[in-house]
Amino acid sequence: MSEKKKILLVEDHPIFRLGLAELINQESDLAAYGSASDVEPAIDEINHINPDLIIADLSLKQSDGLDLIKYVKQHHSHIPVLVLSMHDEYLYAPRALSAGAHGYIMKQEAVESVVKAIHLLLAGKIYLNEKVKEHILLSMSNPPKAQEKSPFDRLTDRELQVFKLIGRGFSTREIAERLFLSIKTIGTYRERIKKKLNIKHASELVRCAVHFEKTGHIGIVE
Repeated sequence: MSEKKKILLVEDHPIFRLGLAELINQESDLAAYGSASDVEPAIDEINHINPDLIIADLSLKQSDGLDLIKYVKQHHSHIPVLVLSMHDEYLYAPRALSAGAHGYIMKQEAVESVVKAIHLLLAGKIYLNEKVKEHILLSMSNPPKAQEKSPFDRLTDRELQVFKLIGRGFSTREIAERLFLSIKTIGTYRERIKKKLNIKHASELVRCAVHFEKTGHIGIVE
C-alpha cells in the first residue's frame, strides 16, 4: 500500500464515490485512500493522510468544491486536484483551473478517462478533453468583450456559488448561514445574479437555478 499513490475522494454521493474507489483500486499503482463529502472534512483528511492527488466534485454536501481547490492551492500547492463534475465544462473548467485545479472531467466520461487523467496529473501535467482545450485556447487568443460574454461567464465565483445554492433549495437565510454572510449581502448577490442573467422575478431565478443544479447545463437562460 505504501508504494501506491494515495488518492483522496471528495464527493457527496456515496454510490458514485464507491464506484470511483473501485475503479481506482483496480490499478496496481493507485489506491483510493480516504474520502470526504464536504470541504471541512476534506481538509482534515488532507492534513491527516497527505494524499498524492485529490479528486473533487464541485457540488458538495454543504459547500462548493471551488473553495476546496483554492484552499489546496494556497496551503498544499504540491497536491494536484482533478475535478470530476456534472456541471457544464465550458463554464466550470476555466474557473476550476483558475482556482488551482489541474484537470476537469465530466462525470459521464469518468469510466473512460479518470485513470488516464490521474496518471497525467501525477506526472505533473494537465488533463482536459480536446473540446475544452480548444475552447479555452480560443478564449485566450481571442477573449470576448464584456458585452459578448455568456451571462453565466459574467457571474463571479461567489455569485455562481449563491446561484447553485438557490438551485439546491436553500433560502436566503440558509445561504447566508452556510457562507457566513449577512442576509442583506445574499440579497444583494441575488439581485446581481438576476441582473446579469436578465431575470426579472424571484420565481424565474429559482426555476433557472434548479434547472442548472439538476442538469449541470444552462439551457433555459436566454
